[in-house]
Amino acid sequence: MNPQRPRPTVWLFDLDDTLHDAAAASMVGIHEAMNAYMQRELQLSPEAATALRRTYWKRYGATLLGLVRHHGVQAAHFLHDTHRLPGLEQRVSGHRHDFAAIARLRGRKLVLTNAPREYAQRVLRALRIEHLFEAVVSIEDMWMFGQLRPKPDARMLRALCARLHVHPSRCVLVEDTLSHQKAARGVGMGTAWARRYRHHSAAVARRPPYVDRLAPGLRALVHHRAEREA
Repeated sequence: MNPQRPRPTVWLFDLDDTLHDAAAASMVGIHEAMNAYMQRELQLSPEAATALRRTYWKRYGATLLGLVRHHGVQAAHFLHDTHRLPGLEQRVSGHRHDFAAIARLRGRKLVLTNAPREYAQRVLRALRIEHLFEAVVSIEDMWMFGQLRPKPDARMLRALCARLHVHPSRCVLVEDTLSHQKAARGVGMGTAWARRYRHHSAAVARRPPYVDRLAPGLRALVHHRAEREA
């Protein structure tokens, strides 16, 4: 009898600061657009808008979630208004070794991002890597029972696994944000901490216990796959 073949891994890739350098391409423009939106819609000063944007991102993992919960902001309106980003395609940059590593990975590969779908698709097309992924799971896909639940919401992660017909233990979240890694580990996923585009303080320079592998470049995932399949 032939030994049972290992079940394929499902790789869930974050987008910003994981697949591309978002600080250079988009984040300044997105933050400025969010601040302008909050000043206009909530009648805030520039300083108050900046402080509230940061507070909601730290508390919920997405500024939008705080605006929806506490101010009744319409998600679609906010996302369209803050992610127009003219000239984005000319600023997007990634690393060819990362993309070659993704192409080598066996298993299913999806993008899992708290960003809107149109923005994610623009970035992937600009990087010329949209063909590497089965699907994009964007913030528009993270509504559950009328509530928005972006990363790091554990219920959303479990629901995603159910939608993909896969046990969480077969998934690996490749992500730069540690709070998202911690949530993924909590539901039983594997975790790979993408660090190419992020500079962390000395307090988090070492691998936290809920991170399976450090990935200064995505080539490290090839070794991670081999270990999971051993």
